[in-house]
Amino acid sequence: MAEKIGRVPAPGAASAPLDFTGQVAFNTGAASGQGRQVALEFARAGADIVALDVGQAVEYPAVQHRPDDALYSLQNEIEALGRRAVITPADVRDDAAVTRAVEQAIATFGRIDILFNNAGVLGYAEVDSISDEALNATIDINLKGPMIVARRVVPPMKAARRGVIINNSSVMGLRGGARLSHYAASKWGLTGLTKSWAIELAPYNIRVISIHPTGVNTPMNDSLAEMEGATAIEIAERSAGNLLPIPWVETEDVAALVLWLASDRARAITGAQYPLDAGLLSG
Repeated sequence: MAEKIGRVPAPGAASAPLDFTGQVAFNTGAASGQGRQVALEFARAGADIVALDVGQAVEYPAVQHRPDDALYSLQNEIEALGRRAVITPADVRDDAAVTRAVEQAIATFGRIDILFNNAGVLGYAEVDSISDEALNATIDINLKGPMIVARRVVPPMKAARRGVIINNSSVMGLRGGARLSHYAASKWGLTGLTKSWAIELAPYNIRVISIHPTGVNTPMNDSLAEMEGATAIEIAERSAGNLLPIPWVETEDVAALVLWLASDRARAITGAQYPLDAGLLSG
């Protein structure tokens, strides 16, 4: 009779709280919205945080609805939770600034365990009227930015032979949308990066996953609503297409998914796309 191979137990009980003590999470677009919530939840779960975000000078109007000191107030909140934070005002399009942020993180913490590639912009434009400024900003921030950040974060992950990269794509990274071709292109590209990096980095025990939220309740909605001459909730309700009777998901929903995917409970998951879509993609 062949010897029965015993089941290798997954680390940690499924009901136990997620624990990232001793780990370091590097978050881009961390000053507000999804990035801020994810940074805070990682800190609550014991991780130290590297928070990178650009200042108010970005030429894209949809990032303007937040206080000038948002990044530094995040640092205060993280430290109030008993964790350490490296705060870096930097643009993900700026390789030199990203390189300095990674070097500072390694100098301070000695490691980077998790990358949440979250920085992104969104705006409406028909294909025959989109400006070069909006097109370049969308592609460069949403697609080129994650590549710039990853190529600096991956070497210390490779050296440690472990890591998790979570790319914040969108439902538009799995479908199309009217007046969103430039945005959808950037997010489909991010899906492609996810699958390619998962193949390339698996030998180093680095997992790569993308998440795909429907609309999320963040300050960016206020800017988008102003562009459309409506309120944020009106825009969400008429454009979401969610099956569930909700106009959008909350940042806490995004954070819950990100932390689970970054944990050892998801240790066998890589190269996958995780919708957080309230049923939109099933409709």
